[in-house]
Amino acid sequence: MEIDLNYKEIGQRIRNLRRLRGLSQEELSEAVDISVTHMSHIETGSTKLSLPVCAKIARALQASMDEIIFISTTDDKADTIESISGLLQSSSSKDARIILDTIRTLKDGLAHR
Repeated sequence: MEIDLNYKEIGQRIRNLRRLRGLSQEELSEAVDISVTHMSHIETGSTKLSLPVCAKIARALQASMDEIIFISTTDDKADTIESISGLLQSSSSKDARIILDTIRTLKDGLAHR
């Protein structure tokens, strides 16, 4: 059975985990021993991720390989809240307020569907 990997989604999960851990691209690329350009390409999905590099990224982000490669099939509200919190913490005060307002608007829209 062949698994079709979506490298763009993998890159987005890596970026989200990196931000959640409060790391810059530079810090993560240094920990993984790859160039910042390579890390950028991984996060945008414009390059395929090798297994050894993926393992190093998982270790540096204190995450499992499954967490990076596969979309979680569990409905874990705590992880979602933690991810949102990480995004807010890594934002300026002004951007955090905009993100919060956007989330509130989205929640209101979902309640009326």
